[in-house]
Amino acid sequence: MELILASGECNTADEIICVPESVNELFENPFFHGVNRTMVLTGLVAVIVIGLLYFGIVRNKKRLVPSKFGAAIESLVLFVRDEIAVGIIGPELGLRYFPWLLSIFMFVLVGNLFEVMPLINFPVTARMWVIPAVLSLLTWVIFVVSGFKEQGFTYVKDIAWPPGVPVALKPLVGIIELVSTFLVRPFSLAVRLFANLVAGHVMLTLLLVSGWIFISAQGGLAKIPIGVGWLVVGLGIYAFEIIVAILQAYIFTLLSAVYVQTAVHPEH
Repeated sequence: MELILASGECNTADEIICVPESVNELFENPFFHGVNRTMVLTGLVAVIVIGLLYFGIVRNKKRLVPSKFGAAIESLVLFVRDEIAVGIIGPELGLRYFPWLLSIFMFVLVGNLFEVMPLINFPVTARMWVIPAVLSLLTWVIFVVSGFKEQGFTYVKDIAWPPGVPVALKPLVGIIELVSTFLVRPFSLAVRLFANLVAGHVMLTLLLVSGWIFISAQGGLAKIPIGVGWLVVGLGIYAFEIIVAILQAYIFTLLSAVYVQTAVHPEH
């Protein structure tokens, strides 16, 4: 809310919402030379993830009786290991990719939850080239390298000339599979995360800001019920966005595991 109302020269009496000269001001206001808000929050995500895993797993193992916090973090770790890494990729190779899958799950989860975190209210995953694109490219590199490592050149040959497909359709299906595997997958993985978090963040911000504007605006008590109504709807969306944040972290990690699984297990 404060970011939308923030402006160098803003007359709140005449302007409902003060619009900055450039939308980048909402994300790139420098804290100090060369470091902007997005960079600081991304670093904060990494620190929080490391802290959660260290105090929830490493330190908790030294306790005679595990804490509730440790049990909760351990449940998340076991879920990623058993249901995603081992469940999708397989018991042998799944454990090999488990640290990577756990890292991206925790990183995306915390980055998403920044949307509903007081005093932050900004998901770093809503910046396309900060997390979604980088993690998607990393996923692309991992599953492509894994495919070549496990299958060699057969990996590309089976994609370009898929077995079990009628010969007349193989060229068309091969082109579709090549484009899908090497271009569409990383792009769709990044856009899916980015678009969902941007949409939710914009909708939540507009509802809460609109409610606050109506309640605080001059012009009598008639506007207050409207403002309260917007705030109620906004708070409902607020709870919904928590579910979306968790779900999108799960989907991103699940699809990453599926892409690796299809690269290392061609029979599937």
